[in-house]
Amino acid sequence: MNLDELRTFLAVVETGSLVAAARRLNVTPSTVTARINGLEEEIGQKLLHRNKSGADLTSPGFKFRRYAELMVQLWGQARAEVSLPRGFEGVCNVGLDFDLWNGPGRRFLDHVRANSPGVALALWPGEQTMIDRWLAIGLVDIAFCHAPQEGERFVSRALFDDELILVSREAMAAPQLDSHYVYVDHGDEFRRQHAAAFPGDVTSALVIASSDWALDHLLRNGGSGYLPKGHAQAALDAGTLQRVGAAPAFTRRVYVVENAQTVRPWSWYASALAAAASH
Repeated sequence: MNLDELRTFLAVVETGSLVAAARRLNVTPSTVTARINGLEEEIGQKLLHRNKSGADLTSPGFKFRRYAELMVQLWGQARAEVSLPRGFEGVCNVGLDFDLWNGPGRRFLDHVRANSPGVALALWPGEQTMIDRWLAIGLVDIAFCHAPQEGERFVSRALFDDELILVSREAMAAPQLDSHYVYVDHGDEFRRQHAAAFPGDVTSALVIASSDWALDHLLRNGGSGYLPKGHAQAALDAGTLQRVGAAPAFTRRVYVVENAQTVRPWSWYASALAAAASH
């Protein structure tokens, strides 16, 4: 197995055909065929259904795709670290839950750029299962997320608790979990808290698993939904969103998970982490 085979496999998946992949990679279709054949021989499974109209993933191919993506990403990271530009002392690879850019992610980045210019940063946004996988294979050194990581290699630190509040574009005296309610999915703990607080049926026709997307939807279309207070604060201050005062608030803990051995020699890290935790 080599990187050319992996990149070719991913190009076929993304373009939907061997011919289109050949054009993207600037190689001949026969080269693409040879690389895919070689990869399938090494794996011992057919990865693609090939036909005149294109190529589709087989069941083994679907499972293999995420590993191929990770291996290509990891190679890119290794090249970046080994070939750091002159004057840089190291690189920090950061996994970041999508909802945590507006907060600890931005504060961490701003502090490092302002105070440790010799440190290069790479930020990888993703949801929790992706972050867990990136930590496990070493693609990221630290991660800002909502779940601690188990294992001797990792240290998980609680940074702060996000307050999740019910907001609405229209003034509401009490929660109305009707067809205008947007169920913003903040993960397992939120689901448990929400179910305990609202044991009846929720008639929402819309589920959004992103605070930023939910905020945008509420501002444009109205309705109500639970958002982290930090995400909603600017809209609350401007009066474009209202807090539903009688509604219960929930909490969602924010963690940083560290590869303990990797971060130990970083003299700049403690102050950057303190900046990320401040809010």
